[in-house]
Amino acid sequence: MLVVSDVHGEFDALARLIATGETLLILGDVINLIDYRTGEGIISDVMGEDFGRRVSQHRGDSDYEAMRELWEQGMAGRAEELRAAMRDQIEKQYAAFREAIAGATGYATYGNVDTPDLLAESLPEGMRFVDGEVVEIDGFTFGFAGGGIATPSRGRGEVTDQEMAEKLSRIGSVDVLCTHLSPAVRPLHYDVITGRLERSSRPILDYILEHRPRFHLFGDIHQPQATRWRVGSTLCLNVGYFRATRRAFRFDPAAAIAS
Repeated sequence: MLVVSDVHGEFDALARLIATGETLLILGDVINLIDYRTGEGIISDVMGEDFGRRVSQHRGDSDYEAMRELWEQGMAGRAEELRAAMRDQIEKQYAAFREAIAGATGYATYGNVDTPDLLAESLPEGMRFVDGEVVEIDGFTFGFAGGGIATPSRGRGEVTDQEMAEKLSRIGSVDVLCTHLSPAVRPLHYDVITGRLERSSRPILDYILEHRPRFHLFGDIHQPQATRWRVGSTLCLNVGYFRATRRAFRFDPAAAIAS
């Protein structure tokens, strides 16, 4: 099977994966609000390139207070107009995503930049939206828990630690845990480019320590210090920053266990 995360609008490369006919798992962050490397994305398209660059700078500094002030200034007197324009661009990206994965078979959950209901509605026949659920693939159980860490930005794709813990409780023990978020293990959520610890999930780490799935697949951290790490008997695997690499992570649990 092929696993991707952090697609962030890279739909041409995503479409090329469909021809393989393999099961596709999408672990969130489908749309591109802002590429922090280049400033490209919906925010810049709607609010202007200078605004996008300033958002990127504040996000890179994890300065959410400055981001909130910037948004308030940018929205002043135009909030309704700009929100409508943002929604329109988001819907267009989800429509392009749907076209790109037409004919695919698999499962998708959401990340912090996603709008969960729009993502679910955009999936074509053959793809299923999963969150707080378990599915069986090739004889292995896969549990999915979508969402990103709650921040002052209050994005639609963000969830609290309590919400994440509740999803994981519903999942119970599985062979493979699939999330957007990294567990709270330093090498897995330390970004070597930004030089800082990025968001991670303590509830996911607690789940791994208690239930000991064979594997944990996740994304979110674009340039991690480590892409794989063992937590007890669980092999944790960052499946990669698809927008940058344009490559899927090929995952065969049976082969991985045998090796």
